[in-house]
Amino acid sequence: MSGYPVDVTPRRRLADASLAVVIGGLVVTVAAFDADTTAVDFVLAALASAALAFYQTAPRAVLAVATVAEAAYVLHAHPGPVAGLPVLAAMHTAARAGHRGWAAGAGALFLAAYFATGPTTQQVLERTALIAGWFLCAVVTGLADRNWQAYLRQTEQRALEAERTREEVALRRAGEERLRIARELHDSLTHSISIVKLQAGVAVHLARKRGEEVPPALLAIQEAGGEAMRELRATLEILRTTEEPTGTPALLVERACAAGLAVELAVTGEERPLAATVDRAVYRIVQEALTNAARHAGPARVNVQLDYGDEDLTIRVEDDGAADPDCPPKPGIGLTGMRERVAALGGTLHTAPREEGGFSVRAELPLGEAG
Repeated sequence: MSGYPVDVTPRRRLADASLAVVIGGLVVTVAAFDADTTAVDFVLAALASAALAFYQTAPRAVLAVATVAEAAYVLHAHPGPVAGLPVLAAMHTAARAGHRGWAAGAGALFLAAYFATGPTTQQVLERTALIAGWFLCAVVTGLADRNWQAYLRQTEQRALEAERTREEVALRRAGEERLRIARELHDSLTHSISIVKLQAGVAVHLARKRGEEVPPALLAIQEAGGEAMRELRATLEILRTTEEPTGTPALLVERACAAGLAVELAVTGEERPLAATVDRAVYRIVQEALTNAARHAGPARVNVQLDYGDEDLTIRVEDDGAADPDCPPKPGIGLTGMRERVAALGGTLHTAPREEGGFSVRAELPLGEAG
């Protein structure tokens, strides 16, 4: 299996082509000083060098072309050791891609052709030994680079696994802390609020039983106690929920309509699955916007629009309620949390009363890969 990706970036292709040009220029330049070099020899040397531009996508094919072309070149023109550079580079990349046997075979074939270029003299033996040393270094460095790349990949995988483990531990601890807070609130506040509510209820009952007028403050205490209990129970349910709620904007719109809010949903662009973080953010943004509209807009119509772009998703929630542009509301916990969610994803959020009346929420979220 090749150690290179099938798809190579244009920048990488340019670097490979530059390498082929440099090696080809060196080989052809040296060949030009040899009076016995013919046009066929130049073509063979150029072909062997040009093949190096494709070594990332087809290392074995490049090795075969470079070896055959250079072997034919040395058999015909008897050049010096520089003629072995294209084969040297091809052997290195083949060994780096894991084709050690191919690299060794190609080196042996070229050495045999180079050794057969003349009589068995000391000069031929010295040049052959020199090229053999080059080829051995090419194979060894290719294998070393391959092992180093494998080590880097394993290190990166271990780092990612450690990061995932840290995130899981942090989430588990956060869940445990939420449960602890929920228990503390239940054991302390629930008891205290229940006593206040009970005492106020008893006082109201006794006053009515005696035919006395119930003080408005006492009625307010009784009503506030009941509201506090409901809010506290809702808060405890949220704290005890260890996972984000799941759902879709369409489900939120359906629930809002069932509760009496006039809501319409429109989806434009090519709807597609979203990354988990983006999907949760969309759900929360629409949920909070509809909640605010139900609380503050009054009898109004609400339009929810999801616009899927090529790289981002735009969420618009607009109502024609009672919001006044001259008196913008102060951001509460809901709007602040919405803004934090959008900022965490690298998006933008705009919330403000509309010029024609009503309130507008507009969020733009970059689309990630679907999980």
